[in-house]
Amino acid sequence: MNHRLEVLKETAPFNMLPEDVLMEVSGLLEEIKYNKETVIYQQEVTKMNRVDIIAKGEYESFFYDSAQNKRYIEHHTFCFSYGGISILLNRKRSLKTAIAKKGTVVYALARKDFVELCMTFEKFFHYFTAQFGKRMLDDEFAHFVKRPNFFEESYIAADQLYSKKIESVQYRDIVSCRGSTPIYMAARLMAKNKVSCLFVTDDGGKIIGFVTDITIRDKVVANTSDANNPVLSIIDKPIVSISTDAYVYEAILMMFRTKTRYLLIKNKGEYVGFQSRNKLLSEHAQSPLIFIQSVKSASSISELKGKWEKVPEIVTQLLERGVNAQIANQVITTVADTIAIKVIEGVIGEMGTPPAKFVFMVLGSEGRKEQTLKTDQDNAIIYEDKANEHREEVREYFLQFADIVSTRLNDIGFSFCEGGFMAKNPVWTHSLSHWKKNYASWIEDALAETAIKFSTFFDCRFLYGEAPLMDELKTFLDEELQKPLEKLFYFMAKNALQYEPPLTFFKNIRTTTVGSQEVFDIKKAMTPIVDLVRVYALQNRIFEVNTGERLKALKEINVFTETAYNELNQSYYFLMSMRLKSQANQIMNDKKDPDNYIDLNALTKIEQGTLIEIFKTITNFQSRIRIYFTNNLFG
Repeated sequence: MNHRLEVLKETAPFNMLPEDVLMEVSGLLEEIKYNKETVIYQQEVTKMNRVDIIAKGEYESFFYDSAQNKRYIEHHTFCFSYGGISILLNRKRSLKTAIAKKGTVVYALARKDFVELCMTFEKFFHYFTAQFGKRMLDDEFAHFVKRPNFFEESYIAADQLYSKKIESVQYRDIVSCRGSTPIYMAARLMAKNKVSCLFVTDDGGKIIGFVTDITIRDKVVANTSDANNPVLSIIDKPIVSISTDAYVYEAILMMFRTKTRYLLIKNKGEYVGFQSRNKLLSEHAQSPLIFIQSVKSASSISELKGKWEKVPEIVTQLLERGVNAQIANQVITTVADTIAIKVIEGVIGEMGTPPAKFVFMVLGSEGRKEQTLKTDQDNAIIYEDKANEHREEVREYFLQFADIVSTRLNDIGFSFCEGGFMAKNPVWTHSLSHWKKNYASWIEDALAETAIKFSTFFDCRFLYGEAPLMDELKTFLDEELQKPLEKLFYFMAKNALQYEPPLTFFKNIRTTTVGSQEVFDIKKAMTPIVDLVRVYALQNRIFEVNTGERLKALKEINVFTETAYNELNQSYYFLMSMRLKSQANQIMNDKKDPDNYIDLNALTKIEQGTLIEIFKTITNFQSRIRIYFTNNLFG
């Protein structure tokens, strides 16, 4: 047996070919030797005229970033075929730069012969699309492959904001005083240290609040209050902090969500400094996050509607920069939250102070911080229990309040929920004790329909009001989840298995015809991941609401391995990115309401190959949950 034939029999996917075909191919190979390190292919420059099979030595391949640093370095050795993916899926241009190490020998197969093999043997061809699909689930690889035309500018922008951590940002030293300090002395301390924010501590040195220039203007000067009063009497709350390990964009979004202009920086549990929102934003003047600032200043329903209509443009800008879909979700959610809070505050201003403490909470995709551009309302209200003589008065206020809020949100663009999961529905506006009974009955009944309902309300998140009310509900839920609940998890698992990935028996993507298009529903394709992760989170009493955050928490307690975590996380956000891009394109270019249908013919071979690999991953995880929770491989 000649050496070329031996190498072919060891090299994927050539080892899939029949013996007689391999004999023929071995006669077509050209031997090429490299005696020193030589650049063989240049990223996006070299036109690929062949596929190389390494018979001896090594290729090193990598991407160059905008600063000419090597990224995503791979080493390819004996029996690796190089170039097939570039020929088939990258317009015949080399995806990466490749260097041959000294002493390398390759057997080269001409492009026309390689393409003929792909056309003749389907499994041979699908090997390359599958390999590429798996690699596209790696964020760094996908970033370089799908880079936009303005690559250098966008990559730097992404690095500066979406990849930059708080530890790399210069922050101010904390200036503080005791709560008993007179206001005028606190003001002098601020002037001396040239800070606009002074933190206030208790007698033990613990930070309990802060005062700013604006605090003194509004609470002291405007009210002609006595400047000899203790500074404790005018402090602002709450204290909001973030770790030095967090990203800059996370800090900015947190400050918008909590409506604070100052953020304490924490390192290993200790406060090490603070940063202002204006400072962070001024360093990123071109960032889409500046847009959120303008949303906060909108004063009418029509203005808020106009702001929401600009979100598709913001999302497109983010995704074209190579920003992860998880970040795009967070931006959409922060804008939606900001709009909802503006509406709530406006209604309270008109109706007067609520007759009881309450929480306005959001559910579903908004509760998970995974909103897309096709979104409806999912919300509910919890109010504190009142004496019998005030119950009707309290309930009447909140039902009227909820009706006005929901109507205004609908006018802005957040359509009414078809399933009725809204606070304006009397079923979902109730006292805290009533909500506890709801959760207890859903857990105890454990029927298929109540499991679905419970799933919706497990994805709940505080938006506005008195947070301790929701904390009390979560404490109650945590206690309930410590009881034996096999039946509940069984039905939740069955719910997670009702949507199957759209794969045919032959591992192609199954479509349905809508109009003249062959499409699949990407929302339904993503649903198994959301449901799968939720049921594991519930079983392990994890109260993170976001799918990515739940996955991370489950990995940290070893429910998921590092490999399983990466597969599910990358799969989910690849699908989310595709979904957001499609919806933004429908709104901006097609001038139509967005939907969740993806036209298969509009996708590249790269995208189709990646989707097939993702759907295989989801199928495998559904098999796992089917066995674990239902003890039945076939459901």
